[in-house]
Amino acid sequence: MIYVTGERLHPPHARIASFDTRWRGLDPGQVHDYLNRVADELERLHRELTTANTEAERIRQALRQWQSRHTGCRLTDPGPPNSRWQR
Repeated sequence: MIYVTGERLHPPHARIASFDTRWRGLDPGQVHDYLNRVADELERLHRELTTANTEAERIRQALRQWQSRHTGCRLTDPGPPNSRWQR
């Protein structure tokens, strides 16, 4: 298996991974089962990341819209510093 440093690992990379065979090496079936579990986990994490990025972008856009709608909404007399209540 050739691994390029800095290349992101994606599920297909784990699924097609191959290793040199050695006498008394690891059980290939167990290795492939484990790699499939790793690939499944990578797929899940990629989906969660995509969902989180989509949600973050939606929130950013909503914040921008809210800010543009409330640009002129400023208090003329904010009261004393650190005051929670308007008078």
